[in-house]
Amino acid sequence: MRTPGSPSSASPGRAPKPTPLLVLGLGNLLLGDDGLGPVAVHRLTRRYDVPEGVLVLDGGTLGLSLLPYLEDAQRALLVDAIRADGPPGTLVRLEGDEVAPAVAARLSPHQVGVADLLDGARWRDRYPEPLILLGVVPRSLDLRVGLSPSVEAALPGLLERIVAEAAALGFPFCPSAEGDDSTPARRACALPHVFGV
Repeated sequence: MRTPGSPSSASPGRAPKPTPLLVLGLGNLLLGDDGLGPVAVHRLTRRYDVPEGVLVLDGGTLGLSLLPYLEDAQRALLVDAIRADGPPGTLVRLEGDEVAPAVAARLSPHQVGVADLLDGARWRDRYPEPLILLGVVPRSLDLRVGLSPSVEAALPGLLERIVAEAAALGFPFCPSAEGDDSTPARRACALPHVFGV
């Protein structure tokens, strides 16, 4: 996984062009459940092999600085804490025209930067299609490090949802080699390689 501007980036501040699928974790690790997005993408890259054509980024609270990555993405999955109906830990999925209004009203304290990011991509006519926002209803956005128990408990389901959404877009994540090869998901991912696909 890369963080924007890291040495592994193709050039400072720019993502490789084009990016078939961007998975972007958003949020502030110092504000409790607001750190959901970065935590989720870090766990995703630890537990799964990232398929070719997918860029997984911890965008933190960089806001408009992430515009080059979003503009270069053909499809995008945003991962963040989302204020919505339901108890803390409830999974939320928004797509297309639902995303921008949700960002304006339902995201956590960094929402202004995310709203600017989406507006910038739209104004420059470089908006990914589809754009999907996946997240969890937070319990606490207070100043503290670490997720609340209800949001932590929802994290495995969120990771499964990210993997399912990516697979539906044609980018199957396989459990990493460090996992158990006997699991159905690992066997299913290994099968195409046996036949040279």
